[in-house]
Amino acid sequence: MYLSEILITNFRKFGKSGLHLKLNKGFNLFVGENDSGKTTVIDAIKLVLGTQSNDFNKIEIDDFHIPNGSTSESDRASTIEISCIIRDLSLDEAKHLLEWLSFEKNNGKTEYVLHLTYNAKRQGKKIFYDVKAGKGEGAKLLNSEARNRIKATYLKPLRDANTELAPRKNSRLSQILSSHSAFEDEDSHFLVETFKEANNKIDLYFKGKNMDQSELPDQEGKNLLKEINSYLEKFSNKNNVLESGFKVSDLKLRYILERLSLQFSSEKPGLGSNNILFIATELLLLKREEFDGLKIALIEEIEAHLHTQAQIRLIEYLQEEAESSNIQLLLTTHSTVLSSKIKLENLFICNNDNIFSMRPDETELLKGDYLFLERFLDATKADMFFAQGVIMVEGDAENLIIPALSRVIDKPLSQYGVTVLNVGSTAFLRYSRIFRRKNIKEGQFTIPVACITDLDIDTEAYIGDEGLGEAYYEKRTEKVSSIKQRIDGQMVKTFISPFWTLEHDIALSGLRPLLVKAVLQAKKIQNSDEYGLTDKKGETVEEEIINLEATWNENGYNDFQVAYDIYKNIITKKNNKVSKAIIGQCFASLLEQYKDKKWLKKLILEDKYIEYLVNAINYATSQGGGKIG
Repeated sequence: MYLSEILITNFRKFGKSGLHLKLNKGFNLFVGENDSGKTTVIDAIKLVLGTQSNDFNKIEIDDFHIPNGSTSESDRASTIEISCIIRDLSLDEAKHLLEWLSFEKNNGKTEYVLHLTYNAKRQGKKIFYDVKAGKGEGAKLLNSEARNRIKATYLKPLRDANTELAPRKNSRLSQILSSHSAFEDEDSHFLVETFKEANNKIDLYFKGKNMDQSELPDQEGKNLLKEINSYLEKFSNKNNVLESGFKVSDLKLRYILERLSLQFSSEKPGLGSNNILFIATELLLLKREEFDGLKIALIEEIEAHLHTQAQIRLIEYLQEEAESSNIQLLLTTHSTVLSSKIKLENLFICNNDNIFSMRPDETELLKGDYLFLERFLDATKADMFFAQGVIMVEGDAENLIIPALSRVIDKPLSQYGVTVLNVGSTAFLRYSRIFRRKNIKEGQFTIPVACITDLDIDTEAYIGDEGLGEAYYEKRTEKVSSIKQRIDGQMVKTFISPFWTLEHDIALSGLRPLLVKAVLQAKKIQNSDEYGLTDKKGETVEEEIINLEATWNENGYNDFQVAYDIYKNIITKKNNKVSKAIIGQCFASLLEQYKDKKWLKKLILEDKYIEYLVNAINYATSQGGGKIG
């Protein structure tokens, strides 16, 4: 059996409209920025199912939902309802829960279903709650045996592995071991017999005897006990003389297990190693073959204390275990590395009071998209799962220039939670469909996704003395419509260069002097790693700029002819191309170093040729509101 669905109403950030989430049978990874609902889902499940470690889960007044922006307690919800639906019960699992089960038809086959509902209500400062199983009026309280069969294994986000695995009363380690089949025989277990033997030897030691009752060479123990008993004799009633002896105080198996610790053979392992050891121990409990209850683990911030490679090994193993074994894992993470290493259909993105599954039946992603993204989705690109806005670009130049432009116009992307995603080609559709839902009635992303792309119409054949001819604009209208029809949808919006490419259209704009300088600087340094841009090379660049301007003026070039010359005959000149990445780096640097930032900002905001870049930045930052999350 597995947790199939969870429904949450009026609990923390999920209000009256609630959350209805369908889970995967095996592996589930929840990602999203801070306060996006990851922990809320985990805590909701804990309230319904309980935990194997019997964590105390208490509802507070603040857990009752209050609408965003409201500060009035009168707006706070007075009830909370959380429902969990467990499906796919086998006969062995169902027989222990029969009186609470419902029956549903699925493709003509009757299936067992367990509905569990947590209800809480507040009256003043008092909170009352219960957990019932069953549907509707037939729901009733679970007994303790049934509850023990549905408890979840829970690993806290800030795990103290040393404490959890250390010897103490009711230690987590002793709970796990006592639940294992290896410790079923409590009375005559090997460890019990071993401790009995040790107890006998301890008793004999303090009597000064060997096992064969001969005298020990070391009589210090005997003398110590004799001295203690001599004091007791003096304190005692003559008719009831007190006498003591040393022994292990309790030989029950539970007591013995509470005295055990689990450690690495190496000395002083770090927090990361101890964390892995703790997870491995919890998996021991989760994978008990003889247990016919719910096998589910809730692990918050799985990456805690682990370096990147350890994270990857762990997540790959857990995903494989969830798929091959009859266990269900629900994990949360802030790690872009982990987010990029799992199968996309196992991912849940938390956004704007909703949680979106990446299963094929819920997104507009095609089968080929999943295969493509599994090949090319890396940690850098996975940053989009945690963003408040996304700008997708098709090259290194855009990837460098857009953040610099955003700072000049006072929209620094980092301050708005916006990430720039370099798709490395025109594969916008494959990435942007991640943010498009099949059924928007069930909710849609509120993350604005701006796709900046080139129009890619070579202007050479259309340039005349007056600029571009009518045929160009007809083709442009047709191309723009085609691009938008293919990519735009829901919160995904394209921003297309007005004439050809990014570099060509910047060459048309008021930023042309900076671009020309960046191009010539890039030419000087692209094959000169050792020296970079020296003062002498800088002087040569300034001379070349003057010569170029003179040539364009002498030839009577209009703006389109100049832009074409820069792009076609300098940047992409055959057998002498200039790296667009280096151009982007130099151009971004020149923007950052420009002294009169106020004038530069005004120029950028008013220039029609790069308006599409400004619009893309404004759109992507429209949800962030300057928050850092």
